[in-house]
Amino acid sequence: MRGIFGTRAEPDFEVFRSVIRGEKRPERVHLIELGVDIEVMKEITVSHLGREWREDPGALVRQEVDFYYSLGYETVVYSSRFLNVPEFAEHSAEDTAVLSRGRRNWAEEGTGIIRTREDLERIDWQAIKVERASFDSYKANLKPGMKLLLFTTLFESVLERWMGYEGLFNNLIEDPTLVEDMFSALGKKVLDFYSAFIEDDSVGGIMHADDMGFKTSTMISPKMLKKYLFPWLKEIGELAHDCGKLFILHSCGNLESVMDDLIDYVRIDALHSFQDEIMPITEFKMKYPSIAALGGIDIDKLARLHAEDVHKYVRKVLERCARDGRFALGSGNTVANYIPVENYLAMLAEAREFKL
Repeated sequence: MRGIFGTRAEPDFEVFRSVIRGEKRPERVHLIELGVDIEVMKEITVSHLGREWREDPGALVRQEVDFYYSLGYETVVYSSRFLNVPEFAEHSAEDTAVLSRGRRNWAEEGTGIIRTREDLERIDWQAIKVERASFDSYKANLKPGMKLLLFTTLFESVLERWMGYEGLFNNLIEDPTLVEDMFSALGKKVLDFYSAFIEDDSVGGIMHADDMGFKTSTMISPKMLKKYLFPWLKEIGELAHDCGKLFILHSCGNLESVMDDLIDYVRIDALHSFQDEIMPITEFKMKYPSIAALGGIDIDKLARLHAEDVHKYVRKVLERCARDGRFALGSGNTVANYIPVENYLAMLAEAREFKL
């Protein structure tokens, strides 16, 4: 097939999985993304693939899958959809990105809708159900050789929406039982989502996302993460592994204090999300060779460098990471709409041209 940059291999998720697990040496550079902003998809679809872009929901799913297929990916991330979720306050400001969406939302820095035990008990958790129709739409549009990766959050949702940053941090001291019950209630819903689809043949694994850290440390103490979050992550991983599927963890921030637990207790197959300022993917791959390192192209560099410098930077990463497996190339986080399209395409071009 002809891709944007010439001939590319057809997707083969079984090979991708074997490379990620270290069971097979790669014959080409495999790609992965947690997400590409819809504005970037639209720009590339119209300006580089020469196709029309439609805004109706059915077309959006088809266009998203076609986008990943056309650019050489073997996976598409399917994000959780729940019915009857309580409304959350939204914070937004003008989006000044290159491909602006008008407004941009951000996390709840104060307190969320769960402030007290009465707030928690007021939620009708039984009414919150997994929505299934959108999954069927993604499944129907997959190309041969491609698989879906299931995606949702737990810690990040508690932190950024249900309790808020201040709400969670305060309650960890003032009412730890409320925090534990909050994780239990939401954790069960997370498991409901993964359990609903993990056995489907169109699913290749779970790409769970919980940003646990920042530049120098974890958001909360390792002891607290091990108490409130890691038992749930372990259960999610066991669910994936029992079905022969991958368990990938996306988490931003400095995780050195908990990496051994994530590998030995939670038993992740791979880590996604890297910042050079914290630990470059090249260093991580040497330090933790038993799991796969995914993504790794620093977002700051992808956003700020000129395209020719992106080529050089990506090539250096590939030289140190790509040849012995347990690796797939992508952005260090997601391809946001403030990243120049030419820089994103430069990264993909290096993947296609790199000789293993």
